[in-house]
Amino acid sequence: MSASTLNPYLRDAVLTASPEQLQLMLYDGAIRFASQGRAGIVEKDYEKSYEKFNRAQQIVLEMHKGLNFEVNAELCRRMAALYMFVYNKLVDACVKRETQHVDDALTILRMERETWQLLVDKVSALNEGDEAVAEGSVGTTLVVEG
Repeated sequence: MSASTLNPYLRDAVLTASPEQLQLMLYDGAIRFASQGRAGIVEKDYEKSYEKFNRAQQIVLEMHKGLNFEVNAELCRRMAALYMFVYNKLVDACVKRETQHVDDALTILRMERETWQLLVDKVSALNEGDEAVAEGSVGTTLVVEG
């Protein structure tokens, strides 16, 4: 039985999501699994922590693989470095069983998720024609091709 059969709501959400929403789902999943792995360390349930950290690591690797260096090579290099930092911190948390490592990873994941949410909001506002929201608090307008 596949995961999509087990959770039809999730399957439908993924199939109907925009690329921006899919990226948010990846961040949410990585944060959720890393947090659960952290709980496993605190509870001294190392099997649980290993399983959850492994899932978070797989999501981070998937985000890394999804970078498109042809669009903006410099930005992708920076994001790749962030993803590898997070991945390595998750590995360290799992191997060393220390919550500080996962806390470092979660800090980055949460900041990146928040940034991505701002982008999604701006793209949505542009699509709806709301220039005031699209300009945001710093007075910059997001340029979207397409």
